[in-house]
Amino acid sequence: MVTVSETQVTWLTQESYDRLKHELDELIANRPVIAAEINARREEGDLRENGGYHAAREEQGKQEGRIRQLQELLRVAKVGEAPKNDGIAEPGKVLTVRYEGDSDTEQFLLATREEGAEGPLEVFSPASPLGRALLGAKEGETRQYELPNGKSMKVTLVKAVPYTAA
Repeated sequence: MVTVSETQVTWLTQESYDRLKHELDELIANRPVIAAEINARREEGDLRENGGYHAAREEQGKQEGRIRQLQELLRVAKVGEAPKNDGIAEPGKVLTVRYEGDSDTEQFLLATREEGAEGPLEVFSPASPLGRALLGAKEGETRQYELPNGKSMKVTLVKAVPYTAA
């Protein structure tokens, strides 16, 4: 699952698009089941003290929110190819970085959480401070970004390779 995000457009591999579309189809197909559950719980009596009814309504709200989120994501998604293996940090790549003062390296996927939802790697958004700092960096290049506490941190891009699903 390789994806590339830009402002207002999400680039997805065909595999990612199909997985998200399948999830959306399942959620839509499950709407009657949730509605039936709510109706069954409603028949139990006083709604103010009916925990099952309120739980079913809450579940319905979560599912409807996820349906809307997936519909919007898929509406603006563009299906494309994986990024090139050119050693430049961009969305859809696994970045290996070393932070200033640390000898260990860290790996993460540069993508949105939605796009990297099933992978074992931690996902950093290209819009995050670290993601923004590294976008366009070449292997060996050091960049600086601001931490939540207002201090700066230097990070070196050790390696940038296209993400491949295991």
